[in-house]
Amino acid sequence: MKLSSTAGQVMPVRNLREYFRQSIDDAIDRQGVAVDGHATHYVVNLLTLFSRSEQLYEDHGDAYGLRPLALMLADAVDARSAEQRSLALQRIGDVALFISGFFADSLAHKLVDLDYYIYMGGSAYGSLSDEVRGTARGRALADVYAELAAKFQVVVDILNDVRDTTRQSSDIDLLRTYEVWLKTGSRRAAMLLKQNGVVPITGLGTRHNQ
Repeated sequence: MKLSSTAGQVMPVRNLREYFRQSIDDAIDRQGVAVDGHATHYVVNLLTLFSRSEQLYEDHGDAYGLRPLALMLADAVDARSAEQRSLALQRIGDVALFISGFFADSLAHKLVDLDYYIYMGGSAYGSLSDEVRGTARGRALADVYAELAAKFQVVVDILNDVRDTTRQSSDIDLLRTYEVWLKTGSRRAAMLLKQNGVVPITGLGTRHNQ
């Protein structure tokens, strides 16, 4: 696997899982946040899985790509079994987390932006935690899903940090950072704004997650 570096070159990575693990640990240290180790392990495995496009995108015969989160939610609501419903909720949470973490800029100026993905992903993980709790699967994963639900914004900030270590910032990035802060109240976005001489005024954002 190869990843782009900040110099615009290509950086070879011997072990992708270990690369993600170290990158996430470094981002957590930089931001001074706390995330349960089992949850970070889940995220590392998710990133490793989704590094293969066939695991992220879906082939529907006449189309290949990501289904809207609203349609994924409809799948969960219409599921014929608890297992199918759990898989649908997990898919929502996983996709929302991955897109929010690495492709948040692609959501700018679309009908649904980052705040929608954060809400949908966090809600899906929360419902999934309740769904599987008390089952054999839930004994291992219910608390992980609960942690991801409670700290979805925090984990998104961590992944944004990992993403930004592989690219250079620009004025456009700064404007997008301000927009993200207005929509989500991201602590990381606020910190980046202050580092660049922009002081966010509390109360302007439409929703501020802690």
